[in-house]
Amino acid sequence: MKRIVTAALFLALSTAAGAAQDVQTRLIRFGYGLNEDSNQGRAVRYFAEEVNKASGGKMKVRAIGAAALGPDTQMQNALMGGAQEMMVGSTATLVGTVKEFGIWDTPFLFNNEKEADAVLDSPVGQKLLDKLQEKNLVGLVYWENGFRNLTNSRHQVKSAEDMQGIKVRVMQNPIALDTFKAVGSNAVPMAFSELFTALETKAVDGQENPYTTILSSKFYEVQKYLTVTNHMYSPWIVLVSKQWWDKLSADEKKILMDAAIASRKFEREDTRAQSTKALEDLKKAGMDVSVLPESEIAKFREKSKSVQETVIASVGKPLWDEVQAEIAKVRGQ
Repeated sequence: MKRIVTAALFLALSTAAGAAQDVQTRLIRFGYGLNEDSNQGRAVRYFAEEVNKASGGKMKVRAIGAAALGPDTQMQNALMGGAQEMMVGSTATLVGTVKEFGIWDTPFLFNNEKEADAVLDSPVGQKLLDKLQEKNLVGLVYWENGFRNLTNSRHQVKSAEDMQGIKVRVMQNPIALDTFKAVGSNAVPMAFSELFTALETKAVDGQENPYTTILSSKFYEVQKYLTVTNHMYSPWIVLVSKQWWDKLSADEKKILMDAAIASRKFEREDTRAQSTKALEDLKKAGMDVSVLPESEIAKFREKSKSVQETVIASVGKPLWDEVQAEIAKVRGQ
C-alpha cells in the first residue's frame, strides 16, 4: 500500500511539475483605446487578474490604455507583425482586413443586447473570428461597446431632416461612412484617438458612440446635444498576435481563452450596468438629451436600407442569411 501511495504521489508531483513547465514567465502588452476608468479599462484589468491567478503569477498582462500604443488600426498592424501581443478594439476597424466583419456595422441589425449576444456567440460569430487567422490575428471573444447614439455641437437632432449638413466623425470603415451619408450628414472617417481634439476645434460637429464611451471620453465637454438613436450595435473584439499565439503552450492558450470568456461576461454586465448611469451622468453634465421618435427612427431605417444592400454585396449573401437566421432564432424564443 505504501509503495502504491508513494508512486501516486510521485506521479502527481511529476504531473504538476510538467504542467508548471508548460507555463512560462511572460509579459503580455494589452493595448486599448479608451481611458483607464472606462468599461474597456475595467475589463482589461479583470482579464489581467484572471490570467495572473490562473498562471500562478507567471503570465503578467500589462494594460496600456488611452491609445498609448496607437489607434486600433495601428495596434492591429502591430499584432499582425508580432510587435505587440494583445489588444481590444472595434470590429469596425477590421473591415479593411477581413471584409466580413462589416456585417456587424449594418444599421439597425439588432433590436437589443440579447440578440447581439446570441448572434455574436453563435457559430456564425465564431466563423468570423476564425477568418482572422488568415491575417495573422487570433480572435478570442467579442466584448460589448454598445448601441451607438449621436452627439453634436450645432443643434438638437429631432428628425431625420436635422441631420442635413452636420459633419459627423464616423468609424474608419465604408459601411459607417455610407450609413451617415445616406441620412444626409457629412461623414468624416477618423481614428478615435483624434476625435476629442477634432470636436474641440470644431473640425467635426459631432460623433456617434455608446453612452459609456461618450462619458468616459468626456465628450460632454465639447458637445451640447445628444440624441438617442440606437442606430447601430457596436461590438469590441479581443485580439491576439498569431505569431505570438503560435509560440504558446496548450496550457498558456487555455489560460488566455478561459480568462477571455470570463472577461466577456464581466465586461457585458459592467457595460450594461454603467450604460443607464452614464446617460443620467451626461444629463447632469449639461447635455441636452432627446429621444428620436419611432416615426423618425423609421425614416432613418428607410434611408439606410441601401446600406444593407452594400453590406450584402461586400460580405456575401450566404453570410447575411446565416446572421439573419440566428437573429430570427433568438426572436422566436
